[in-house]
Amino acid sequence: MVKTVLDKGWLAARSTEVEINGVQLTTTQPPTQPLNSPWMEAAVPGTVLGTLLKNKLIPDPFYGLENEAIIDIADSGREHYTFWFFTTFECKLSNNQHVDLNFRAINYSAEVYLNGHKEVLPKGMFRRHSIDITDILHPDGQNLLAVLVYPPDHPGRIPPKGGQGGDHEIGKDVAAQYVEGWDWMTPIRDRNTGIWDEVSITVTGPVKIVDPHLASSFFDDYKRVYLHSTVELVNRNALVAECSLNIQVSTELEDGTFLVEHLETQHVSISAGANIHYTFPQLYLYKPNLWWPNGMGKQHLYNVEITVNVKGYGESDTWSHHFGFRKIESHIDSATGGRIFKVNGQPIFIRGGNWILSDGLLRLSKERYKTDIRFHADMNFNMMRCWGGGLAERPEFYHYCDLYGLLVWQEFWITGDCDGRGDPVSNPDGPLDHDLFLLCARDTIKLLRNHPSLALWVGGNEQVPPPDINAALKNDLQLHPYYMNLNNNGTSTITLMIKDPSQYLDGTRVYVQGSMWDGFADGKGDFTDGPYEIQNPEDFFKHDYYQYGFNPEVGNVGMPVAATIRATMPPEGWQIPLFKKLSNGYIEEVPNPIWTYHKYIPYSKPEKVHDQILSYGKPNDLDDFCLKAQLVNYVQYRALLEGYTSQMWSKYTGVLIWKTQNPWTGLRGQFYDHLLDQTAGFYGCRSAAEPIHVQLNLATYSVEVVNTTSEELSNVAIEASVWDLEGECPYYKTSEKLTVPPKKTISTFEMKYPKSKNSKPVYFLLLKLYDVSDNRIYSRNFYWLHLTGGDYKLLEQFRERRPPLKITSLTFIKGSSYEMRMHIQNTSKKPDSNAPPYRNNFIRRNGSFDESDSSESFDLLDGEKHEISLYEKIRRNFSRGHNKAKVSEVNGTGKGVAFFLHFSVHASKEENKKGEEDTRILPVHYSDNYFSLVPGEVMTVTISFEVPPGVTPRVTLHGWNHHDVHTVL
Repeated sequence: MVKTVLDKGWLAARSTEVEINGVQLTTTQPPTQPLNSPWMEAAVPGTVLGTLLKNKLIPDPFYGLENEAIIDIADSGREHYTFWFFTTFECKLSNNQHVDLNFRAINYSAEVYLNGHKEVLPKGMFRRHSIDITDILHPDGQNLLAVLVYPPDHPGRIPPKGGQGGDHEIGKDVAAQYVEGWDWMTPIRDRNTGIWDEVSITVTGPVKIVDPHLASSFFDDYKRVYLHSTVELVNRNALVAECSLNIQVSTELEDGTFLVEHLETQHVSISAGANIHYTFPQLYLYKPNLWWPNGMGKQHLYNVEITVNVKGYGESDTWSHHFGFRKIESHIDSATGGRIFKVNGQPIFIRGGNWILSDGLLRLSKERYKTDIRFHADMNFNMMRCWGGGLAERPEFYHYCDLYGLLVWQEFWITGDCDGRGDPVSNPDGPLDHDLFLLCARDTIKLLRNHPSLALWVGGNEQVPPPDINAALKNDLQLHPYYMNLNNNGTSTITLMIKDPSQYLDGTRVYVQGSMWDGFADGKGDFTDGPYEIQNPEDFFKHDYYQYGFNPEVGNVGMPVAATIRATMPPEGWQIPLFKKLSNGYIEEVPNPIWTYHKYIPYSKPEKVHDQILSYGKPNDLDDFCLKAQLVNYVQYRALLEGYTSQMWSKYTGVLIWKTQNPWTGLRGQFYDHLLDQTAGFYGCRSAAEPIHVQLNLATYSVEVVNTTSEELSNVAIEASVWDLEGECPYYKTSEKLTVPPKKTISTFEMKYPKSKNSKPVYFLLLKLYDVSDNRIYSRNFYWLHLTGGDYKLLEQFRERRPPLKITSLTFIKGSSYEMRMHIQNTSKKPDSNAPPYRNNFIRRNGSFDESDSSESFDLLDGEKHEISLYEKIRRNFSRGHNKAKVSEVNGTGKGVAFFLHFSVHASKEENKKGEEDTRILPVHYSDNYFSLVPGEVMTVTISFEVPPGVTPRVTLHGWNHHDVHTVL
């Protein structure tokens, strides 16, 4: 198969402004250059709004209040957002070749015209369309294509007060429901109308391959594995096709070459004009490398290629897909009532987040998806829930989930708000066309089922589908016996009477009818997810915080950094909230109108939670407010995950945070903003969700060790040191040697400093879990704490105590790619040398850090046993580039903790000619950020990013008590 993606050269025009029809457009009167009104350059894939924004015909709907200046489809009528899209392509065929025009998704229906011929694309946002255009291609190879795209049939109207899904009318269609707005999202004015996914032409021979299904079965404790595969074959010839059908399984080696593991050939005869389903004999593999979720092992992927050769023609079609050998099982835990997931026989404690979509204008790209998914993996998450009001996510999304090990919970397009449980009560019978819904569901299953990251299907968000749809999905998605939870270790031989698993529509992963049913929330569909606001950090650890075993949604704050506010709002949006004191002593935050429009969630909860930003002192301006918000973000999200993990398996089986990001410039529930800059909550999660972790139970002050891996952790100990604001260490303790069983959280000792006679009102706690034999660090966790009933206002004075720093950077450059190792040391004088030997460094030799051995300190920083050090991997990857080293020293005014340091990457000052312009280079991947260093401590941070053409990067360091920006590169 030869595939050509049509993603360039598209034009667009509003249908009411085009006076000719599709036949004329694609024969005698195509748009001509230079373009005349109403034609404009189009965004394909994309939406009508995306096209209008590209041509600056509307303001940026995500900037400030500009969305209010764009007419809503309810006011303009559907015809205002009904658009023509036009392009040309070249395609000439040889004898017995066939060509298809493919639309992977259109919203919502369309008419397609090619060289004067018309085809109607039926309704539905989540279905593929493929048109055989062999007989209507132009003989000279130059082809004219026009597509008239219609919006959803029921775009709805936005009530004055907004609401969850507007007036819910969009729920009558099979489309994304978030487009009418939610409590975290502004309405999308065109309801995402457009050719929003890939358009391509594919050329094959007489026989075409359609939707192969791959599945695997496991026996003898995963030593004996079988690959099952079924493929649909379509013979478009007028003659019988004698076919040689090949399946090849290969794996990529480190040097980029492929090793063929299996090659099987079968002979098939297909009648003229027929289509058949052919099941290959199962392929046997002995102990293949398994695919594991993030934090449990490597994501091994094989390449499976299927080829059909036709006698008298040669290769007719080929198909390939990455495939991971893994088995996912799921059942309801009898002890907790929560749903348990097992991967390759190992239970996995779920820590992840809810996902809406990457961008509200559907500006989807492989590059953005890669960043999105890598960010989730960097936070040590292992699951993403694709929420039912959003998308059936695209293959590119799943590709990167496969690569980075993120399990995916994929919901169908049902929400409680729009499908029976909304306010006002919405349509209880779901979409109007149930057959269309099921057609889209089945097509989506075929599109995504071969991805190892796809873990389960769910009928809807906070609702189950209508009974007939639910029954059909249960039937379509019934499990094959190999995947049922039968407590079978697979020691028996394969029973030939069992239907091959690849002949199922899926059969390899469970279907759950709704997000609060069957092991999620209370399991009965009651509204028992949440809460969605600021919390007292210690409450997350309390046994009565959440009653059920698996929480599918728990939300919190999400303020970005000040630079993002300035980049996405006009100056009137830079005003920080007013702090209104209530009669009960609590604070009510009153945000400016732009923050309210962007769904700001406050950092106080009157009558429950005192304002967490004010606990650090009243903010002076936007920068101060946002910095203090980052402190709160870090504390809130670390405590959330640590609280759930504290009761791993004894009370909880999993938790999903609402949400990980926003598809626009929203101000709630996010770990990185729409511009792709991380909040401090990102790194709070990264710390809390590491597979091996040491933590402080904020309710009991017991120090706990978490081992989520499948291996026992032995010969380890904990070091706990308290540091005051003067840089002294008044409390130091090391534990006895510990053994931590696999999949277990254990409590060790109580951290008693707060109960001591001379305890300080604000202090720092550094916990380290280390290997007793070589002091290698498994986990490091840094807290800032106050005594019961206190606050953090003393940290305001601490800002003036600036400890000295030494920063050694090593930079690798290859083209536009930068990889940097930042080696940061707090060179404050340590406490009295007669004090205990604090393990302040990641490597200890003869009781002290060997500064001269910088390469080893880089390699072993993570405390993980790498087969190839990260340094070596970077060196190999950038071997054809160049590198440079630099040492920077930041003078200080006193000893103490270097608190809440964070790097950022910018375009150099010389290239910023507009003064106030946002100079950040985004995205950037940091191995850690918003970190702190006690006196004498050393840490290494890895930074990687791409630089735009013609830009020289500069790296800056900023901190709570390093408030001047230091340029370190």
